[in-house]
Amino acid sequence: MITLYQFPISHYCEKIRWTLDYKRIDYDVKNLLPALHVSTTKKLAPDISVPILVHDDKMIQGSSSIISYLDEKFPERSLTPAIGPLKDEALEWESYVDKEIGIHVRRCCYHILLEHPDILIPFFIHNGPWYGKIFLTCIFPKLKTKMRKFMNINDKTAQRSRDKLGIAIDRLYSHLQDNAFLAGDQFTRADLAAASLLAPLCRPEKYGLNWPELFPEELEDLVNEFQPKTNWVHEIYEKYR
Repeated sequence: MITLYQFPISHYCEKIRWTLDYKRIDYDVKNLLPALHVSTTKKLAPDISVPILVHDDKMIQGSSSIISYLDEKFPERSLTPAIGPLKDEALEWESYVDKEIGIHVRRCCYHILLEHPDILIPFFIHNGPWYGKIFLTCIFPKLKTKMRKFMNINDKTAQRSRDKLGIAIDRLYSHLQDNAFLAGDQFTRADLAAASLLAPLCRPEKYGLNWPELFPEELEDLVNEFQPKTNWVHEIYEKYR
C-alpha cells in the first residue's frame, strides 16, 4: 500500500502525483490542511514539509528522494536514466529547477494569492476534510502571517524571486530550442520536474485543481510575462501526463 501525504496546490507534490500516475502505480492520497498538517507530518517524518510517501513500513520525504525511491522499487517506466552521464544530467536539471524555479514560483504566487483567500482557500481544501473551509476561513489571517514569515514572502523577496525566475525560464527555453528534452533524447524526471514546478504559471488541466476563470490582475501579469517561453509546459503535460 502506498499513501501520498500532500497539499493539492503544491507543485512539489504534483511531481509525485505525476510520477505515480506515469508509472501506473496505485496509491491513496491524504490531502492535508495547512497548519493542521503539522500534527500529521511530525508523526511521520523528521520535517513538517510535504510530499511524504509511505510505502508499507517505509517513509520517504521530499520530491526528489521519492522519485528515486519509486524508480528503485518500481523500475518499469523509469524516470531516471540508467546511463551514468545522462543520469547525472537529469539529476542536475532536477536539482536546478527545484531551487531556481520551484521556490520562486511558490513565493511569487503566494505573495499575490495570500491577499485573495477567496481563491486560495478552495485550493487548500480541495478533496480535503469536510471542515476545511470553516477552519481555514477562521484562521486565515494568522495563517497568512505565518506563511509569509516561514517562506520569507514580502514585496522585496517576491521581486527578487521574479527576477530569478526569469533567468531560470530563459535558461530552460534556450536549452529546449535545440533539444526535445532536458537530458538526452527521452522524457525523464528532469522534464517532469520542470513542467510540474512551472505548472502554477501555466495552469494545465491535468494538474488536478479546478482553476478559476479569473485570477488577480497581478497574477495574470506574472503569467503573461513568462507565457511566451513556457508554452512547452503544455506540450509536456499533453504528451506525458
